[in-house]
Amino acid sequence: MSDAPRLVTCGLPYTNGSCHLGHLRTYVPADMYVRYRRHRGEEITFVCGSDNHGTPIVVSAEAEGVSPAELSRRYHEHFDRTFRRMNVAFDHFGMTDGETNHRRTRAIVERLQENGHVYAERIEQSYCPSCRRFLPDRYVKGLCPHCGAEARGDECDQGCGKHLEPGEIRKPVCTVCDTPAELREQEHFFFRLSTFGPFLLEHLKHLRGTANARNYALGWVRDGLRDWCITRTLEWGVRYPGRDDLVVYVWVDAPIGYIAFTEEWAAAHGKDWRQYWCGGGEITHFIGGDITYHHCIFWPALLKGAGYGLPSAVVASGMLKVDDHKFSKSRGYVVWTNEDYLDLGLPADCLRYYLVASTSHTRELNFSWQAFADRVNNELVNTFGNFVHRTLHFAHTQFGGIPAVAASAPVSAVIEETLAAVDEAMIEYEFKNAVDAVMALAAHGNNLIQANAPWKLVKTDPAAAAQVIADALQLVKALSLLIDPVMPDAAQRIWCMLGQPGEVAGHRLDECTTPLAAAPLALPTPLFARLEEKRVTELEALLAARVAEAERRAACEAALPDAPLTIEEFGRMELVVGRVLQAEPIKKSKKLLRLMVDIGSEKRQIVSGIAGFYAPEELVGRDVVVIANLAPAVLFGVESRGMILAAGEEASLLVPLRPVEPGTRIR
Repeated sequence: MSDAPRLVTCGLPYTNGSCHLGHLRTYVPADMYVRYRRHRGEEITFVCGSDNHGTPIVVSAEAEGVSPAELSRRYHEHFDRTFRRMNVAFDHFGMTDGETNHRRTRAIVERLQENGHVYAERIEQSYCPSCRRFLPDRYVKGLCPHCGAEARGDECDQGCGKHLEPGEIRKPVCTVCDTPAELREQEHFFFRLSTFGPFLLEHLKHLRGTANARNYALGWVRDGLRDWCITRTLEWGVRYPGRDDLVVYVWVDAPIGYIAFTEEWAAAHGKDWRQYWCGGGEITHFIGGDITYHHCIFWPALLKGAGYGLPSAVVASGMLKVDDHKFSKSRGYVVWTNEDYLDLGLPADCLRYYLVASTSHTRELNFSWQAFADRVNNELVNTFGNFVHRTLHFAHTQFGGIPAVAASAPVSAVIEETLAAVDEAMIEYEFKNAVDAVMALAAHGNNLIQANAPWKLVKTDPAAAAQVIADALQLVKALSLLIDPVMPDAAQRIWCMLGQPGEVAGHRLDECTTPLAAAPLALPTPLFARLEEKRVTELEALLAARVAEAERRAACEAALPDAPLTIEEFGRMELVVGRVLQAEPIKKSKKLLRLMVDIGSEKRQIVSGIAGFYAPEELVGRDVVVIANLAPAVLFGVESRGMILAAGEEASLLVPLRPVEPGTRIR
């Protein structure tokens, strides 16, 4: 690792939705990497920020009836809070809509123009005659020109995955009003990416990081590159220099945010941002695998064209699955960081551990609550936590603290071997291997205790027992320093229980073998709590409820095809009037109520997501409209046999205008 000024960045979270485990797949390993390098005595700066521009944010803002700025600020603050709760400790967390990034983006675009890397061209672009506007990116849908699959305007997200330029999509349709779009000419600006092929081939040869990022990018470059349209017809974004009708494409100003955030951090700390970005810095990008093209091809070409320094490494994570299903918010296969984890009182350390210890960073991670519980219980509670607690407890009860005995040479040698193994793994970005080496050291400690049985030895040879505990305590100290990058809360607790001064984060790894001075120790407390089967079942039910609700929504949508309904199709839906007899909350759920509904022929138990809009007592005796022939679903462990119909975001219940008997069919 070089002596150049060091900077680590993370791909920017998009401010149109909440933080989920897919986000943390990138941010937690990056934070681990930064903490580890600081333990090696290196100075390193860690910056990130929120990505505030682009059509998805405008679309989401319009749907909520708020401005893009308001939506961006809300989710920026959400991500900032969530990262802090997860102990992802950025030195600076900025916004791409900040003035620094607007200014730096315009400066770089102007430099690219001066250097001849940008040209103007009139192109045909989708235009909605009903909305009376051009349709950039996700305002338009249609067919991919490459594979024919259904696609959105900027990417073939359902088929070949290729990036789509404005005007390329076939049979374009406005996503706002479903009006077929027209093709109209408009002037846009293009970056001459196609001319950077030879440069990128050479750059990628020397790019460090993970092989998946390099190999993916090399494949694209060898297949030939196309010029990129770097402007969009939007009101929201960084204004293109000299134009009031165009903004810079989000994939231009978003990575430039890395530079802007470094500028903001440097200004606050009396540093010079140019040391990092003008050729002398060691820059490491941690990203999700789905944005490799942008970071390994578009971004270095942009920097080269503008005369800036280049990234040293790109570390791309594998994707996330949930319960062996492809991650999907729309289908319910998502675990929200706050709602489903932190807000339930589950510790950040355990989730951090799971995310880096479950599989190689570049491979697909398949999350399940049972697998999570198994790792917490077997590895953190039974192995790591058990060793630390039993060692500290024995030292306290039998010796009053740390005995005045130095650790033995064999134990110091094992620690040194572990340090070397962890360092090798971290250099190769193999975070699981690093964690495995630390856990092996904890297992070694348990074996040391078990093989020597100090609880017996202290009765026959107190000096020998003191040596065993001195060795075990040295291992505990090493574990505190080594596990801090992964589980900082647990590491600090160990450090304090060992009676060590200050914060463990401020100490170097070479202190792992520094002898502990004799000192009294307080009675220790357990590091981790078991995740009991009952709790796992509740967490699984939470996910199952979300999936079931998504499936029911999809079923309802599928029952309403684009073509007009026939009377036969409508007749297949059994819509009846029901009368609510009982209503009560469902434990552990803020959204669901359990209803008993009289539908004439029988009394049905129905689970409805209206707890946020109605008190249970408001519903008793009320007539409602029920879909009675839906397939049963289990939500939070409660079977639901039907659906209550409601309209709008406020869940206004559909009710008959005049009194009718329960079970009356709706025709």
